[in-house]
Amino acid sequence: MQPHIIQLDIKKIAKQNILWTIGLSIGLLLLNLFLQPQSIHISASSIIWNVIFFVVLYVVLIILHEACHLLGFVLFGKTPFRSLSYGVDFEKGMAYATTSQPLPNYAMKKALLLPFWVTGVIPTFIGFWLNNNTVILVGAFLIAGAVGDIAMYKELRKFSKHAKVQDDPKEPKLYVYD
Repeated sequence: MQPHIIQLDIKKIAKQNILWTIGLSIGLLLLNLFLQPQSIHISASSIIWNVIFFVVLYVVLIILHEACHLLGFVLFGKTPFRSLSYGVDFEKGMAYATTSQPLPNYAMKKALLLPFWVTGVIPTFIGFWLNNNTVILVGAFLIAGAVGDIAMYKELRKFSKHAKVQDDPKEPKLYVYD
């Protein structure tokens, strides 16, 4: 049986990521300004500290994003730890998490969206709660950073929940055996 192949167009996803990042960043920061009016104090030291905080939080959440995929593979797909792989492809400029074990479609869809919630939506709400624009901005970046996962999720919705899904270890590609 030939698998259905779901493959992301990296250039298209990158463009969507940029557009979503800009749109969400502006939209969420304006929403916070509307919900919690505040005066803006800008100084060189506050800019430096906020940039450092942003970079550190962003890197930590990207690592957590990929770890959430692994957690999803184990929790929802019952994959053994030995089947998991995690790292950074510097040539493609992207982090990855994968499993060598096929998952049922319903489990793969949950594993794809878990990082969106944990590293994107939750930090954004924490940013609103703390009235911290830097945290809101990081959340916006990570929500937008999940566009590839969301695109894969949308494609997987076309298949039965018990179809087997095999993740490609090298490419942003899924093989679906329906």
